[in-house]
Amino acid sequence: MNDFEQSPADMAQKRPQYRLKKSVVLVGMMGAGKTAVGRALSEKLGVSFLDSDHEIETAANLTVPEIFERDGEPFFRKRETEVIARLLEEEPGILSTGGGAFLSEQNRENISAKGVSVWLDADIDLIWNRVRYKNTRPLLRTNNPRQTLEKLFNTRVPVYKLANLSTTSAPNLSIDKMANRVIDTLLSRPDVLEIINA
Repeated sequence: MNDFEQSPADMAQKRPQYRLKKSVVLVGMMGAGKTAVGRALSEKLGVSFLDSDHEIETAANLTVPEIFERDGEPFFRKRETEVIARLLEEEPGILSTGGGAFLSEQNRENISAKGVSVWLDADIDLIWNRVRYKNTRPLLRTNNPRQTLEKLFNTRVPVYKLANLSTTSAPNLSIDKMANRVIDTLLSRPDVLEIINA
């Protein structure tokens, strides 16, 4: 091995090691990348990844669209608040939430008390390109889903701006690069994340 080659052990030593002190709660519109970026983030930080929608589906043994259809949105939102509060009691990790979760004042209070919220800020065109061919979004099951999405976007963005931190998404950013961008944002808050082997 010459001076320029690195063994896997050397490369592992150079990879930063982190200490996450509070749970990171990803908020933002459907299609902003909360689940994909959240998984990559949890891997890079060496912590658990949880998805509030998945936890609700597991508990109910129904999909989110099925819960909306059977029980209605108010019922779903109540369960969502209960699940998020429970997940925030666990070891610090990454929590991805549904697009409407952060609209609840109760959820915002719970998140601020136990963790830190990070808004994945994606523009309407990027979001539309990601969700337009999926039928898993109950709120977009309308005659004009693009118009519905724009209304949701315009209503929700002012609330997302209340998040503790934000990271801008862009079409040319890979999931890996977006996760690194979130890490850089988190490192601006030493009470949330620190590098422990620098």
